[in-house]
Amino acid sequence: MIKRYSRPEMGSVWTDENRYRKWLEVEIAVCEAWHELGRIPTEALAEIKSKASFSVERIEAIEKTVKHDLIAFLTSVAEFIGPLSRYVHLGLTSYDVVDTAFSLLIKDSLDKIIPQLKNLKSILKEQALAHKKTVMIGRTHGVHAEPITFGFKLLVWYEETKRNIKRLEQAKETISYGRIAGAVGTFGHLDPRVEGIALQKLGLKPAPVSTQVLQRDRHAEVISALAITASSLDKFASEIRHHQKTEILELEEPFTKGQKGSSAMPHKRNPVRAERISGLARLARSNLQAALENINLWHERDISHSSVERVIFPDTFILVDFILAETIDIISHWHVYPERMQKNLELTQGLIFSQRVLLALTEKGLSREKAYQLVQRNSLRAWEENQNLLPLLLADKEISQVLTPQEIKNCFTLEPFLAQIDYIFERVLSDES
Repeated sequence: MIKRYSRPEMGSVWTDENRYRKWLEVEIAVCEAWHELGRIPTEALAEIKSKASFSVERIEAIEKTVKHDLIAFLTSVAEFIGPLSRYVHLGLTSYDVVDTAFSLLIKDSLDKIIPQLKNLKSILKEQALAHKKTVMIGRTHGVHAEPITFGFKLLVWYEETKRNIKRLEQAKETISYGRIAGAVGTFGHLDPRVEGIALQKLGLKPAPVSTQVLQRDRHAEVISALAITASSLDKFASEIRHHQKTEILELEEPFTKGQKGSSAMPHKRNPVRAERISGLARLARSNLQAALENINLWHERDISHSSVERVIFPDTFILVDFILAETIDIISHWHVYPERMQKNLELTQGLIFSQRVLLALTEKGLSREKAYQLVQRNSLRAWEENQNLLPLLLADKEISQVLTPQEIKNCFTLEPFLAQIDYIFERVLSDES
C-alpha cells in the first residue's frame, strides 16, 4: 500500500531568511577556500564562522538606503563579525554569491519535487495494476473508438510520469553548477582554486566558463521541466474532469464528508480540485516564456532577468508542488465505476466492433474499399436509427455472401482488444524493481 504523501513546505525554501542563509553559506565556503590557500588566518576563519550571521530586518533597512540587496546583506553580516569582516567577499562580485546560492535554492526545491513525483509514479503503478483488466471504451476526438482498459490508460500516465522524473533529474544536473569567477568571469581578483574548493564544499560544480552570471539556458531548462510536469498533471486532471461528466461518470474525484458542490444546487458533485489543477498549470506554463526570454542578456550580463526570477522560480515551484500533492491525493482516493464503464462500452450497440468486421471481410478476399463501404453503410444506419449493429450485419445480403453468421458474431467479442494488455504492461514495467 502506498502511503499518502505529506506535502513539504516548498514556500520555506524561498523565504528571504533562507535566501540570505544560502548567501552566507557561499561566503563562508569562499572564506574556507581562501584559508586553505593561506589568505585567511586560522584564528580569523574560526571567529568569522562563529560570529557570522545577519538580520533580515536590518538588511531591509539598509537596502532602503543603498538600493542593493547584496551590499545590505554584507553590511549586516559585518555588523555581526566585526573587523574581521574584511576577509568576507574577498575578490567576489555580487553574483558570485547570488547565482551560486540560487543554484542551491533550486536544487533544494527539486529535491522536494522529485520524490513527490516518484510517489505519484508508484501510486499510478498500483492503480494501473489494480485496473489492468477493467474494460472501458477508448475515445478519440472525444468519440467512442475501441475498447481499452482503465489500467492501460493509467499505464500511459505512469510512463509519462517516468519521463517527467527523468527531465527533472536532468534539470537538477544542469543547475548543479555555481560560479565564483569575479566581475566578468575572468578571475581578475580571484585564484581559480577558490572556486573549485568553495563549490565542492557546497555540493556544486564549477561552470566551465561564465560571464558575471551562470548562463540562463540552465534556469530555463528547470522551468521547462516544471512546466512540462505541470502540463502532464493538467492532462491527468482534464481526463478526470471528462470522466466525471454526468453522462459519462466513469470516474470521480473524492467528495469528502461535509463538502458542498454548489450554493444553489445541493445535488452537485463538481471536479473542483481537478479544475484547480488545470487552472494553476496554466500559470506554471506561462512562466516558461519569461524564463526563455531571460536567456538573452546583454553582453556579459544585465539585470533584466533578476526581477523576473524572483517571481517565476518561487511561484513555479510552489505551484507545481501544490498541484502535484493535489494530484496524488485525488488519484489515491478517487471513485472508479467499472459498472458505468461497461454500460458506456455498450452505448453504441456494437459499433465499436466495426473494424473487426472490416478486417474479417478483407481476410475473405474483399477489397478494403468495398469492405469499408459495407460496414460503414450498416454502422451509419445503426447510429441514425438507434439500432444494434449485429442484426443489421446479419441481414445484409452482401456481407452474408462473404461471412457466415457465426463469423460475423465472432467479431463481436472483447478478447482481441485485451489480448496484448499483459504484453504492454510487461513492456512498460519490465525495468521496474
